[in-house]
Amino acid sequence: MLENLTLPTIFPIGAILFDFLFILMAIPIEAYVFNNRLKFDKKTSTFYAVSINLFSSVLGWFIFFVSEPILPIQFKSELINYVFFNNFKSASAQTLLILTAFIIFFATFLMKFFLLRILLLSLTEKPWKREEEQTIPRRKWRRLSSAKLQNTNLATTTLIANSLSYSAITIVLFISSR
Repeated sequence: MLENLTLPTIFPIGAILFDFLFILMAIPIEAYVFNNRLKFDKKTSTFYAVSINLFSSVLGWFIFFVSEPILPIQFKSELINYVFFNNFKSASAQTLLILTAFIIFFATFLMKFFLLRILLLSLTEKPWKREEEQTIPRRKWRRLSSAKLQNTNLATTTLIANSLSYSAITIVLFISSR
């Protein structure tokens, strides 16, 4: 199945430049949310926002270039028509675009959430380097509930940051289509 996959000969430069614009918009918005909600300093917030946005963008383009050759001809035609000419041939393609946008939004949210968790875990102090201490069950339960609360706060913050950046991107797309 993978032997039939080839890289496209024409790259959608306009779409890539729009994606670069979207990244430049999303980074300050998400850094601001991380700074306010997670109480990171501005440098750390910007680092995390840049890291998760660049990685998710690269992964998104990789998924696009891998999945584009295996799309059915009708979908491929609609996609090419939209990317290069910013319009659709059929009205049903708009429904598919809305569904795809929701899938991309939630996939990006999950990707950013897990990337942020991985970055936070890898860049913090290593807990196993501390001296082993006797923990009583009550303290262990408190740590676990604290970790769950931090996880919920991280997920909520990532969802808010992703929602705000996608809202700004949607506004720009709406203005550019007029």
